Amino acid sequence: MKHLIILVIGAALFVNLGMLIKAPDLENNLEQETKKRAKFEPEDGKVLVFAGQDLASIGGLDQYKEGYSDYFPTPGGVTLYTSIGDNDDSTGTESGSGLQGVFNTVDAGNGPSNMSLLMSDKRYRNSVLAIGLSLVNSEVKVANGELDKNIESLGTFLKSLGQRHVFLRIGYEFDGHLWNHYDITAYKKAYKRIVDLLNAQGITNTAYVWQSVGWVSNWEQLEEWYPGDDYVDWCAYSFFDRFKEAIMIDFAREKGKPVFIAEASPTISDHTAKFDGDTKETILSNPEQAQEAWEKWFVPFFTTIEENSDVVKAIHYINCNWKERPMWFTNKTFKDIDARLQLSPMISEKWKMKMNDDRYLNASDNLFKTLIEND
Repeated sequence: MKHLIILVIGAALFVNLGMLIKAPDLENNLEQETKKRAKFEPEDGKVLVFAGQDLASIGGLDQYKEGYSDYFPTPGGVTLYTSIGDNDDSTGTESGSGLQGVFNTVDAGNGPSNMSLLMSDKRYRNSVLAIGLSLVNSEVKVANGELDKNIESLGTFLKSLGQRHVFLRIGYEFDGHLWNHYDITAYKKAYKRIVDLLNAQGITNTAYVWQSVGWVSNWEQLEEWYPGDDYVDWCAYSFFDRFKEAIMIDFAREKGKPVFIAEASPTISDHTAKFDGDTKETILSNPEQAQEAWEKWFVPFFTTIEENSDVVKAIHYINCNWKERPMWFTNKTFKDIDARLQLSPMISEKWKMKMNDDRYLNASDNLFKTLIEND
Protein backbone atom coordinates (compact mmCIF):
# COMPACT_ATOMS: atom_id res chain seq x y z
CA MET A 1 0.00 0.00 0.00
CA LYS A 2 2.85 2.37 0.86
CA HIS A 3 4.46 1.77 -2.52
CA LEU A 4 1.11 2.36 -4.26
CA ILE A 5 0.67 5.74 -2.53
CA ILE A 6 4.18 6.81 -3.54
CA LEU A 7 3.48 5.75 -7.12
CA VAL A 8 0.24 7.77 -7.28
CA ILE A 9 1.90 10.88 -5.83
CA GLY A 10 4.79 10.57 -8.25
CA ALA A 11 2.46 10.25 -11.23
CA ALA A 12 0.54 13.33 -10.13
CA LEU A 13 3.74 15.33 -9.77
CA PHE A 14 4.87 14.19 -13.23
CA VAL A 15 1.56 15.30 -14.81
CA ASN A 16 1.64 18.69 -13.05
CA LEU A 17 5.28 19.21 -14.04
CA GLY A 18 4.42 18.39 -17.64
CA MET A 19 1.60 20.93 -17.58
CA LEU A 20 3.97 23.57 -16.21
CA ILE A 21 6.53 22.85 -18.90
CA LYS A 22 3.96 23.05 -21.70
CA ALA A 23 2.07 26.04 -20.28
CA PRO A 24 3.90 28.72 -22.32
CA ASP A 25 3.21 26.93 -25.60
CA LEU A 26 -0.43 26.46 -24.64
CA GLU A 27 -0.67 30.12 -23.67
CA ASN A 28 0.83 31.24 -26.98
CA ASN A 29 -1.53 29.02 -28.95
CA LEU A 30 -4.52 30.36 -27.07
CA GLU A 31 -3.32 33.93 -27.64
CA GLN A 32 -3.05 33.33 -31.37
CA GLU A 33 -6.47 31.71 -31.50
CA THR A 34 -8.17 34.47 -29.51
CA LYS A 35 -6.39 37.47 -31.08
CA LYS A 36 -9.03 39.84 -32.40
CA ARG A 37 -8.16 41.35 -35.74
CA ALA A 38 -8.78 44.97 -36.57
CA LYS A 39 -11.37 45.94 -39.13
CA PHE A 40 -10.46 44.39 -42.51
CA GLU A 41 -7.10 43.21 -41.20
CA PRO A 42 -5.64 40.27 -43.16
CA GLU A 43 -4.25 37.31 -41.25
CA ASP A 44 -0.60 37.36 -40.15
CA GLY A 45 1.74 36.97 -43.09
CA LYS A 46 -0.69 38.56 -45.57
CA VAL A 47 -0.42 42.08 -47.00
CA LEU A 48 -3.13 43.99 -48.87
CA VAL A 49 -1.60 45.78 -51.89
CA PHE A 50 -2.80 49.24 -52.97
CA ALA A 51 -1.77 51.32 -56.00
CA GLY A 52 -2.23 55.06 -56.46
CA GLN A 53 -2.40 57.94 -56.23
CA ASP A 54 -4.34 59.29 -59.22
CA LEU A 55 -6.27 57.79 -62.13
CA ALA A 56 -3.36 58.05 -64.57
CA SER A 57 -0.93 56.40 -62.16
CA ILE A 58 -3.40 53.61 -61.37
CA GLY A 59 -4.48 53.01 -64.99
CA GLY A 60 -6.59 50.10 -66.17
CA LEU A 61 -9.32 52.48 -67.38
CA ASP A 62 -10.57 53.36 -70.84
CA GLN A 63 -9.38 56.95 -70.37
CA TYR A 64 -6.15 56.05 -68.57
CA LYS A 65 -4.27 53.06 -69.99
CA GLU A 66 -0.61 53.50 -69.02
CA GLY A 67 -0.77 53.04 -65.26
CA TYR A 68 0.01 50.35 -62.70
CA SER A 69 -2.84 47.99 -63.58
CA ASP A 70 -1.86 47.92 -67.25
CA TYR A 71 1.40 46.16 -66.34
CA PHE A 72 0.83 44.37 -63.04
CA PRO A 73 -1.94 42.37 -61.35
CA THR A 74 -4.99 44.46 -60.47
CA PRO A 75 -4.23 45.62 -56.93
CA GLY A 76 -6.30 44.61 -53.96
CA GLY A 77 -6.87 48.31 -53.30
CA VAL A 78 -6.63 51.71 -54.97
CA THR A 79 -5.90 55.08 -53.38
CA LEU A 80 -7.24 58.54 -54.22
CA TYR A 81 -7.36 61.85 -52.30
CA THR A 82 -9.80 64.57 -51.40
CA SER A 83 -10.27 67.31 -48.80
CA ILE A 84 -13.08 67.77 -46.31
CA GLY A 85 -13.27 71.54 -46.91
CA ASP A 86 -12.37 74.20 -49.43
CA ASN A 87 -9.26 76.42 -49.54
CA ASP A 88 -7.05 73.38 -49.07
CA ASP A 89 -3.55 74.08 -50.34
CA SER A 90 -2.53 70.43 -49.85
CA THR A 91 -4.77 69.26 -52.70
CA GLY A 92 -4.74 72.46 -54.71
CA THR A 93 -8.43 73.09 -54.04
CA GLU A 94 -9.03 76.84 -54.04
CA SER A 95 -12.80 77.01 -53.95
CA GLY A 96 -15.89 74.88 -53.75
CA SER A 97 -17.55 72.83 -51.06
CA GLY A 98 -14.82 70.28 -50.48
CA LEU A 99 -14.81 66.59 -51.39
CA GLN A 100 -13.42 67.41 -54.82
CA GLY A 101 -12.65 64.29 -56.83
CA VAL A 102 -15.20 62.14 -55.01
CA PHE A 103 -18.18 62.57 -57.32
CA ASN A 104 -16.48 64.33 -60.24
CA THR A 105 -13.16 64.36 -62.06
CA VAL A 106 -10.69 67.02 -60.94
CA ASP A 107 -6.97 67.60 -61.33
CA ALA A 108 -5.54 70.02 -58.79
CA GLY A 109 -1.97 69.51 -59.95
CA ASN A 110 -1.54 66.02 -58.55
CA GLY A 111 -3.13 64.06 -61.38
CA PRO A 112 -6.80 63.31 -62.18
CA SER A 113 -9.04 61.96 -59.44
CA ASN A 114 -12.60 60.59 -59.46
CA MET A 115 -13.49 58.00 -56.83
CA SER A 116 -16.96 57.31 -58.20
CA LEU A 117 -15.56 56.64 -61.65
CA LEU A 118 -12.87 54.30 -60.35
CA MET A 119 -15.23 52.32 -58.11
CA SER A 120 -17.77 51.85 -60.91
CA ASP A 121 -15.24 50.41 -63.37
CA LYS A 122 -15.43 46.63 -63.77
CA ARG A 123 -11.65 46.35 -63.60
CA TYR A 124 -11.81 47.32 -59.91
CA ARG A 125 -14.93 45.42 -58.89
CA ASN A 126 -12.75 43.32 -56.54
CA SER A 127 -10.58 46.15 -55.21
CA VAL A 128 -11.08 48.10 -51.99
CA LEU A 129 -10.67 51.87 -51.71
CA ALA A 130 -8.31 53.95 -49.59
CA ILE A 131 -9.18 57.64 -49.23
CA GLY A 132 -6.65 60.23 -48.20
CA LEU A 133 -8.88 62.81 -46.49
CA SER A 134 -7.10 66.11 -46.00
CA LEU A 135 -8.13 68.46 -43.18
CA VAL A 136 -5.75 71.26 -44.15
CA ASN A 137 -7.18 74.66 -43.14
CA SER A 138 -10.29 72.82 -41.93
CA GLU A 139 -9.48 70.95 -38.73
CA VAL A 140 -10.88 73.73 -36.51
CA LYS A 141 -14.07 73.99 -38.62
CA VAL A 142 -14.57 70.24 -38.46
CA ALA A 143 -13.95 70.19 -34.72
CA ASN A 144 -16.52 72.96 -34.25
CA GLY A 145 -19.17 71.24 -36.34
CA GLU A 146 -19.05 73.74 -39.22
CA LEU A 147 -18.44 71.06 -41.84
CA ASP A 148 -20.91 68.44 -40.64
CA LYS A 149 -22.76 68.60 -43.98
CA ASN A 150 -19.56 67.67 -45.80
CA ILE A 151 -19.05 64.72 -43.46
CA GLU A 152 -22.64 63.69 -44.16
CA SER A 153 -21.97 63.88 -47.91
CA LEU A 154 -18.88 61.74 -47.44
CA GLY A 155 -21.01 59.24 -45.56
CA THR A 156 -23.50 59.19 -48.42
CA PHE A 157 -20.68 58.27 -50.79
CA LEU A 158 -19.38 55.56 -48.46
CA LYS A 159 -22.87 54.08 -48.21
CA SER A 160 -23.19 54.10 -51.99
CA LEU A 161 -20.31 51.62 -52.15
CA GLY A 162 -22.36 48.96 -50.39
CA GLN A 163 -20.11 46.49 -48.63
CA ARG A 164 -17.01 47.61 -50.53
CA HIS A 165 -14.26 48.06 -47.94
CA VAL A 166 -12.89 51.57 -47.43
CA PHE A 167 -9.79 52.68 -45.53
CA LEU A 168 -10.31 56.32 -44.53
CA ARG A 169 -7.03 58.10 -43.72
CA ILE A 170 -8.31 61.06 -41.73
CA GLY A 171 -5.92 64.01 -41.81
CA TYR A 172 -3.14 61.88 -43.26
CA GLU A 173 0.42 62.78 -42.22
CA PHE A 174 -1.02 64.62 -39.24
CA ASP A 175 2.45 65.53 -37.93
CA GLY A 176 3.67 67.01 -41.22
CA HIS A 177 3.78 70.52 -39.82
CA LEU A 178 5.43 72.20 -42.81
CA TRP A 179 2.63 71.22 -45.20
CA ASN A 180 -0.38 70.43 -42.98
CA HIS A 181 0.30 72.70 -39.96
CA TYR A 182 -2.43 71.04 -37.88
CA ASP A 183 -3.24 72.11 -34.35
CA ILE A 184 -2.99 68.95 -32.22
CA THR A 185 -6.08 69.60 -30.11
CA ALA A 186 -8.26 70.59 -33.07
CA TYR A 187 -6.95 67.70 -35.16
CA LYS A 188 -7.89 65.10 -32.57
CA LYS A 189 -11.32 66.63 -32.06
CA ALA A 190 -11.87 66.73 -35.82
CA TYR A 191 -10.74 63.14 -36.26
CA LYS A 192 -13.11 61.94 -33.53
CA ARG A 193 -16.00 64.02 -34.85
CA ILE A 194 -15.66 62.50 -38.31
CA VAL A 195 -15.62 58.98 -36.88
CA ASP A 196 -18.56 59.68 -34.56
CA LEU A 197 -20.71 61.24 -37.29
CA LEU A 198 -19.99 58.48 -39.81
CA ASN A 199 -20.78 55.85 -37.20
CA ALA A 200 -24.01 57.70 -36.43
CA GLN A 201 -24.90 57.44 -40.13
CA GLY A 202 -24.59 53.69 -39.86
CA ILE A 203 -21.39 53.40 -41.87
CA THR A 204 -20.05 49.86 -41.45
CA ASN A 205 -17.81 49.42 -44.49
CA THR A 206 -15.06 51.83 -43.37
CA ALA A 207 -11.90 51.34 -41.32
CA TYR A 208 -10.40 54.47 -39.75
CA VAL A 209 -6.70 55.02 -40.36
CA TRP A 210 -4.37 57.30 -38.37
CA GLN A 211 -1.30 58.18 -40.45
CA SER A 212 1.98 59.77 -39.39
CA VAL A 213 4.73 61.11 -41.65
CA GLY A 214 6.93 58.44 -40.11
CA TRP A 215 10.23 60.12 -39.30
CA VAL A 216 8.92 63.31 -37.66
CA SER A 217 7.51 62.34 -34.26
CA ASN A 218 9.09 60.55 -31.33
CA TRP A 219 7.11 58.14 -29.15
CA GLU A 220 5.88 60.80 -26.70
CA GLN A 221 4.73 63.04 -29.54
CA LEU A 222 2.85 60.19 -31.23
CA GLU A 223 1.02 59.63 -27.96
CA GLU A 224 0.02 63.31 -27.94
CA TRP A 225 -1.44 63.02 -31.46
CA TYR A 226 -3.19 59.68 -30.86
CA PRO A 227 -7.02 59.94 -30.93
CA GLY A 228 -7.46 56.80 -28.81
CA ASP A 229 -7.89 53.07 -29.32
CA ASP A 230 -11.63 53.33 -29.89
CA TYR A 231 -11.13 55.69 -32.83
CA VAL A 232 -8.18 54.05 -34.59
CA ASP A 233 -8.57 50.81 -36.51
CA TRP A 234 -5.19 51.01 -38.25
CA CYS A 235 -1.98 52.94 -37.63
CA ALA A 236 -0.12 54.13 -40.71
CA TYR A 237 2.95 55.99 -41.89
CA SER A 238 4.72 57.11 -45.07
CA PHE A 239 7.74 55.24 -46.41
CA PHE A 240 9.99 57.65 -48.28
CA ASP A 241 13.69 58.44 -48.02
CA ARG A 242 13.94 58.70 -44.21
CA PHE A 243 12.17 55.41 -43.49
CA LYS A 244 14.88 54.27 -41.07
CA GLU A 245 13.80 56.94 -38.58
CA ALA A 246 10.19 55.78 -38.39
CA ILE A 247 8.96 54.15 -35.16
CA MET A 248 5.31 53.63 -36.10
CA ILE A 249 5.61 49.85 -36.44
CA ASP A 250 6.74 49.49 -32.82
CA PHE A 251 4.18 52.05 -31.67
CA ALA A 252 1.34 50.22 -33.44
CA ARG A 253 2.51 46.86 -32.13
CA GLU A 254 2.25 48.16 -28.57
CA LYS A 255 -1.24 49.52 -29.30
CA GLY A 256 -2.31 46.20 -30.80
CA LYS A 257 -3.08 47.80 -34.18
CA PRO A 258 -2.10 46.72 -37.71
CA VAL A 259 0.07 49.00 -39.84
CA PHE A 260 -0.73 50.43 -43.25
CA ILE A 261 2.32 51.76 -45.12
CA ALA A 262 -0.05 54.26 -46.65
CA GLU A 263 2.33 56.16 -48.94
CA ALA A 264 5.45 54.69 -50.51
CA SER A 265 7.57 55.69 -53.49
CA PRO A 266 11.32 55.27 -54.12
CA THR A 267 13.20 58.30 -52.84
CA ILE A 268 16.85 58.33 -51.73
CA SER A 269 18.25 61.00 -49.42
CA ASP A 270 20.87 63.31 -50.83
CA HIS A 271 23.73 64.58 -48.63
CA THR A 272 21.70 67.53 -47.36
CA ALA A 273 18.34 65.76 -46.94
CA LYS A 274 18.19 66.27 -43.17
CA PHE A 275 18.65 70.01 -43.64
CA ASP A 276 16.63 70.83 -46.74
CA GLY A 277 14.78 67.63 -47.72
CA ASP A 278 16.67 67.11 -50.98
CA THR A 279 16.54 63.65 -52.51
CA LYS A 280 18.60 62.26 -55.38
CA GLU A 281 17.19 62.20 -58.88
CA THR A 282 15.49 58.82 -59.32
CA ILE A 283 14.07 58.10 -62.74
CA LEU A 284 13.23 54.41 -63.01
CA SER A 285 13.71 54.43 -66.78
CA ASN A 286 17.40 55.10 -66.08
CA PRO A 287 18.99 51.65 -65.49
CA GLU A 288 21.65 52.93 -63.10
CA GLN A 289 19.19 54.93 -61.05
CA ALA A 290 16.73 52.01 -61.06
CA GLN A 291 19.45 49.70 -59.73
CA GLU A 292 20.29 52.15 -56.96
CA ALA A 293 16.60 52.53 -56.14
CA TRP A 294 16.19 48.78 -55.92
CA GLU A 295 19.13 48.35 -53.58
CA LYS A 296 18.56 51.39 -51.37
CA TRP A 297 14.77 51.63 -51.30
CA PHE A 298 12.91 48.58 -52.66
CA VAL A 299 14.95 45.98 -50.78
CA PRO A 300 14.50 47.78 -47.42
CA PHE A 301 10.82 48.30 -48.26
CA PHE A 302 10.13 44.59 -48.75
CA THR A 303 12.38 43.69 -45.82
CA THR A 304 10.35 45.98 -43.55
CA ILE A 305 7.12 44.35 -44.71
CA GLU A 306 8.26 40.76 -44.45
CA GLU A 307 10.17 41.04 -41.17
CA ASN A 308 7.12 42.63 -39.51
CA SER A 309 4.46 40.29 -40.87
CA ASP A 310 2.58 40.33 -37.56
CA VAL A 311 1.88 44.06 -37.92
CA VAL A 312 2.39 45.38 -41.47
CA LYS A 313 -0.79 44.29 -43.25
CA ALA A 314 -1.28 46.84 -46.07
CA ILE A 315 0.94 48.84 -48.43
CA HIS A 316 0.29 51.57 -50.99
CA TYR A 317 2.74 52.06 -53.84
CA ILE A 318 2.55 55.46 -55.57
CA ASN A 319 3.24 54.62 -59.21
CA CYS A 320 3.58 58.25 -60.18
CA ASN A 321 5.71 60.44 -62.40
CA TRP A 322 6.09 63.00 -59.63
CA LYS A 323 8.32 65.35 -61.61
CA GLU A 324 5.57 66.01 -64.18
CA ARG A 325 2.89 66.88 -61.60
CA PRO A 326 2.69 70.67 -61.05
CA MET A 327 2.06 70.20 -57.35
CA TRP A 328 5.56 68.76 -56.93
CA PHE A 329 7.61 70.98 -59.26
CA THR A 330 9.36 72.73 -56.35
CA ASN A 331 8.99 69.99 -53.72
CA LYS A 332 12.43 68.98 -52.41
CA THR A 333 11.48 65.32 -52.03
CA PHE A 334 9.57 64.58 -55.23
CA LYS A 335 10.57 67.11 -57.90
CA ASP A 336 13.12 64.72 -59.48
CA ILE A 337 11.27 61.42 -59.05
CA ASP A 338 9.61 59.21 -61.65
CA ALA A 339 8.47 56.14 -59.73
CA ARG A 340 6.57 54.29 -62.48
CA LEU A 341 7.55 50.65 -62.03
CA GLN A 342 6.85 49.73 -65.64
CA LEU A 343 9.73 51.94 -66.84
CA SER A 344 12.33 49.53 -65.48
CA PRO A 345 12.38 45.98 -66.88
CA MET A 346 14.52 44.87 -63.94
CA ILE A 347 12.25 46.33 -61.26
CA SER A 348 9.10 45.23 -63.11
CA GLU A 349 10.29 41.63 -63.11
CA LYS A 350 11.20 41.71 -59.42
CA TRP A 351 7.92 43.44 -58.50
CA LYS A 352 5.89 40.82 -60.39
CA MET A 353 7.73 38.05 -58.58
CA LYS A 354 6.78 39.62 -55.26
CA MET A 355 3.16 40.13 -56.30
CA ASN A 356 2.91 36.48 -57.35
CA ASP A 357 3.76 35.46 -53.80
CA ASP A 358 0.65 34.41 -51.84
CA ARG A 359 1.73 36.88 -49.14
CA TYR A 360 0.60 39.84 -51.26
CA LEU A 361 -3.16 40.24 -51.65
CA ASN A 362 -4.27 41.56 -55.02
CA ALA A 363 -7.78 41.74 -56.45
CA SER A 364 -9.64 38.42 -56.46
CA ASP A 365 -13.19 37.13 -56.30
CA ASN A 366 -12.78 36.14 -52.64
CA LEU A 367 -10.79 39.14 -51.36
CA PHE A 368 -13.77 40.94 -49.78
CA LYS A 369 -14.98 37.75 -48.12
CA THR A 370 -11.52 37.08 -46.71
CA LEU A 371 -11.26 40.55 -45.20
CA ILE A 372 -14.78 40.39 -43.72
CA GLU A 373 -14.05 37.02 -42.10
CA ASN A 374 -10.96 38.51 -40.47
CA ASP A 375 -12.88 41.49 -39.11
